[in-house]
Amino acid sequence: MIASEVTPFAKTGGLADVLGTLTVALQRLGHELCVVAPAYRSALQGDFALRDTGVKLLAPVAGRREECSVLESSIGERLPVYLIRADQYFDREFFYGSASGDYPDNAERFVFFSRAALELLRQRPVDVVHFHDWQAALGAVFLKTQPARYAELAAAQTVFTVHNMGFQGVFPQSTWPLLNLDTAYFTPQHLEYYGNVNFLKGGLLFSDKLTTVSPSYAQEIVTVEQGFGLEGVVQQRASDLIGILNGVDYHVWNPWTDPYLAHHYGENTLTAKSDCKAALQRAVELPQKSHIPLLAMISRLTLQKGFDLIEEILDSLIARNVQIVLLGSGDPRFEKFFREAARKHPDQVAVEIGFNEALAHQIEAGADLFLMPSLYEPCGLNQMFSLKYATIPVVRAVGGLKDTVQDYDAKNQTGTGFVFHPYESRALLAAIDRGLALYRDEHAWAALRRRAMAMDYSWDHSAKLYNNLYRQLLS
Repeated sequence: MIASEVTPFAKTGGLADVLGTLTVALQRLGHELCVVAPAYRSALQGDFALRDTGVKLLAPVAGRREECSVLESSIGERLPVYLIRADQYFDREFFYGSASGDYPDNAERFVFFSRAALELLRQRPVDVVHFHDWQAALGAVFLKTQPARYAELAAAQTVFTVHNMGFQGVFPQSTWPLLNLDTAYFTPQHLEYYGNVNFLKGGLLFSDKLTTVSPSYAQEIVTVEQGFGLEGVVQQRASDLIGILNGVDYHVWNPWTDPYLAHHYGENTLTAKSDCKAALQRAVELPQKSHIPLLAMISRLTLQKGFDLIEEILDSLIARNVQIVLLGSGDPRFEKFFREAARKHPDQVAVEIGFNEALAHQIEAGADLFLMPSLYEPCGLNQMFSLKYATIPVVRAVGGLKDTVQDYDAKNQTGTGFVFHPYESRALLAAIDRGLALYRDEHAWAALRRRAMAMDYSWDHSAKLYNNLYRQLLS
C-alpha cells in the first residue's frame, strides 16, 4: 500500500483511516503486506516507535537524484509501515499546504515520494502494489512506462484507489520535467489535462484495476456532475472499476469500550447514552438539558460537506430550540460564521475549530442527530460511527451516505436515519424536522436507535472484496 497518509502517523481524513484499518483487516485474512508513506513532522515528533532501517535510497527527480532514508514502525500485528524520510520535502507543519494555500512544490514532493516508494519496493518485491489518491498515482505510471527501471517489479499487478475525485493533483506543464517521462505521455490520451499535468489521471489510466470507496460513488464518478472533468477517463476504464465500501474499526469506535467515554452503553443499555449527552454538554459548555435535541457535526468546513446549506438554515434551527455542536476546521468563511453563531447563541451553539480526537468520540456518543448534508461524499465514515453510537444520521442520498443509511419509514418501522435528495436547504431542514418529530416519540426513537446500532460496517466484508480483487489479478 502506497499512500500519503496512514493512521496514526499522519491524518487529515478518511484516507489515513483506511490505510490504518483495511491493512490490518487484510492481514487477518492472511496477507503479508506493508504500507509506504512519507515521514512527516507529525510522525518524526510523535510518540511513535520509529526504527532507522539503515536503507538509503536515491530517487530521480528531474535531472537529479534526491536521497532519502527509510524509517520503520508498525500497526496491527506487527504490520510494517515504512516512512520515507526526506526532511526537505516532508518535515513541515502541514502535509499539503498552509492557510495561505498549497505548497508550491507539491508536484515535486509527490513525484519524489512515488519514485522513492518504488525504489524501496525494488529491494522488497511484491505481488501487488496498491496506490491511493493523486499523491501516489504516479507510481502506477512509472511502473508501466519504465519497466526496465523497475525490473524487480515487472510481475507486480497494480490497483489504484480514488478516495475523492475532487482532488486530482493538477500542475502546470512546467512541472513535466520533474517526472522524467517521455514527452509522448504528455498528451490528452495520457497525463495531459487542458495543458496541465494531472497526477490522478495517470493513476486511472495506468493501473490494472481501479477501486473507489463505495458502490454508489463508483457509479457517480462516471457522470459530469461528479467526474470533475475525468468522467470520460473513468468511463473508458469502467470494466476495471469496482466500488468497495470503506469499513469501520469497531475496536476504536465502539460505545461499549470507548476509552474516551465516561459512560459506556450498548443496544440494551441505551439509558447510559443520556449520561454521555450530559457529559458532552458540560464539555462544550452548553446547558445540561436532556430534553433538548442535540445536533452534531464533525467535518472539514467546506462546500463539499454542505455547510452552505447549514448556513442557510441555522436561524431556523435556533428557532426550533435545539442545541448544536460543531468540531472541525476549513474554509475561513465557515469558521467565521460558526464562531459568530456561538457568540450570538452561547446556550445553543458550541464550536471548536480544529480537531480533537477525544471530543470527536464524545460528540458521537452524546449527540442525538448527526448532520452530513454533503454535496458529494465518496464514502464518509462519521455516519457509520454515528450508527454504532445510536446517534441518528441525517444525510443526503449521495455516495457512501446513500449506501449506509436507510431512510426511516414510519409505516413499516424500518430505516436507520433520515435521508434527503435534492441539494437544497429546505430539503435538509425537512429531514431534520422528521428527526425532531420522531425524537419526541420515545418508543419509536428507541427502536430506531437500536436498529442503527445493529448495523455492521466493519472491515470484515470489505476486506474480503479486496481479497477477491487481488486474487483475480494474480490469477
